[in-house]
Amino acid sequence: MANIIEGVKYTKEHEWVKIEGDTALEGLTDYAQSELSDIVMIEPPEVGRKVNAGEPVGTIEAVKAVSDLYAGLTGEIIEINEKVVSDPSIINKDPYGEGWLFKIKIDDPKQAETLLTPEQYKELIAKH
Repeated sequence: MANIIEGVKYTKEHEWVKIEGDTALEGLTDYAQSELSDIVMIEPPEVGRKVNAGEPVGTIEAVKAVSDLYAGLTGEIIEINEKVVSDPSIINKDPYGEGWLFKIKIDDPKQAETLLTPEQYKELIAKH
């Protein structure tokens, strides 16, 4: 069973979002990294890029497949995790910690209310 942690929100596209004031830290869920298996490359969004919630902002490549990365919230990319760009396997080892992908300066913090709770995310992946 995938590890689903408390204190973060989830997207239907299998990203997690941790809100810290007016910024959001975003990464790939444990479920997504386990489904992808060995992650070999990540193409993150560029710093300074304006993104809209739900839009593809980058790609993640695994041995089995290539998947899009989606923005969990609307705002501006303010930082990317260079460690995972140079060593994508970190995402497989620690998806909720060192394996975070990027930070967004959020336009509207209330938008986070549209994301899934841990319980709702558990229900979503139980259907797969």
